[in-house]
Amino acid sequence: MNTVHSVIAQSGLPLLEARMIVGHVLNVSRAWMIAHDSDAIDMEHLESIQDMFRRRLAGEPMAYILGQREFMGLVFKTNPSVLIPRPDTELLVETAIDLLQNQPGAMMLDMGTGSGAIAVSVAHYCPQAVVMASDKSAEALAVARENAQNLAVRVGFVESDWYEQLPAGKFDLIVSNPPYIHHADSHLEQGDLRFEPPQALTDFSDGLSAIRKIIAGAGDFLRDGGWVWLEHGWDQAENVRSLLIEAGFVNVESRKDLSGIERISGGQWAISE
Repeated sequence: MNTVHSVIAQSGLPLLEARMIVGHVLNVSRAWMIAHDSDAIDMEHLESIQDMFRRRLAGEPMAYILGQREFMGLVFKTNPSVLIPRPDTELLVETAIDLLQNQPGAMMLDMGTGSGAIAVSVAHYCPQAVVMASDKSAEALAVARENAQNLAVRVGFVESDWYEQLPAGKFDLIVSNPPYIHHADSHLEQGDLRFEPPQALTDFSDGLSAIRKIIAGAGDFLRDGGWVWLEHGWDQAENVRSLLIEAGFVNVESRKDLSGIERISGGQWAISE
């Protein structure tokens, strides 16, 4: 008999992942599974569980198998059209919240929003802010809109290739987690990255071309004294700071993630005399 216990034990997966899949398909808690480990699983549910087991054993990310990922204490829908939200990016969100929380009506733009994790999180924790998010992928924007709706926050979405289709306007803050992996980086062929949309991971160049575009165009969309903050690769902080300074930004700095890596860099648009 295919009981909860036997199905999990025979999955070939780490215990936590097997329990997550079984709990997801059965729509039950971990505590329920422990208390009902001798209960039989019906054939329909069993087929779904075993299909998810096979996908995971083939390396597919749990976030795509389960269709969701937690980020900033919120649950976001995910699918292969968007990058999987990662804990490293929470530093960028926390920085945005710090800048916006005492500025009612402040305007933020999240460029290349993907799942909407950054924009929706900021809108959730700073409901007094005006948040806009852009992406050139219609499929990604559909996911982001659904996440905003599911989490009951107000975000304006626009389909745009960086600044090209953005409506005229001035923002107090521009943030982005752009594609920054070098096209030749071997990590693109490893782990979860094999399953994620390549255009969300790499610029198919040196890893800095999208960052250059964002920084170069930011001045036209920032209020005097507005900020840009960008996530980047572990070894790109110095280059990003240089690009910000060359473009006329002041108060340029980088901030470290929980691993001690300079994960984000930003600067303030010089106030006009």
